[in-house]
Amino acid sequence: MQPGYPVLNQDIYQHVRVVISIIVGLCITTLLSGFARFVQHPRRERVSILHLGWAFSLLLWIIHFWWWEFRLTLVPQWNFARYSFVILYAILYYFLCTLLFPSDLKDYSGYEDYFLSRRRWFFAILAITFVADVIDTALKGAGYLHSFGMEYPIRIGVNLALCLAGMWTSNKRVQVVLLTTALLYHVFFIITLYSTQ
Repeated sequence: MQPGYPVLNQDIYQHVRVVISIIVGLCITTLLSGFARFVQHPRRERVSILHLGWAFSLLLWIIHFWWWEFRLTLVPQWNFARYSFVILYAILYYFLCTLLFPSDLKDYSGYEDYFLSRRRWFFAILAITFVADVIDTALKGAGYLHSFGMEYPIRIGVNLALCLAGMWTSNKRVQVVLLTTALLYHVFFIITLYSTQ
């Protein structure tokens, strides 16, 4: 900022919130458009429980991410590095959405074949979002980070382990177990986190 140009922290937060909401809107639009393809053209591509499950999980994560970022009001001072980090964190979710719903599947037999062939990219980016989540939470203050107790580092560790396993195996049954574990754990985390609020 230019010297002598006063900018309130709340004003900067509003600016950051607008940019994040645009990216979150793009994420949700991408996922909902992808879901709508199956209704519009039910016989064109084979539906995959594995693919749809991760798409639904990602929708839940994005909705939770948007609520989670409300606490950016706790960031005591904004600068361009923090601003850039938060925006890049949101962009990671957009990459995940576009990975799940590519523009075409010409080289694949369906969404399941596509997902399994791109699983390393998907799980690598997903793992990066969990690392970014730790940094993002720390930005909101040490008190906020520690307020979650041991549940938070356990959540991050479990999800990183699931991502590593997802990158490693192409076995459909194992992938379905990973999906189910990740989805149920996230639902459990949301319920326990917000049941008292």
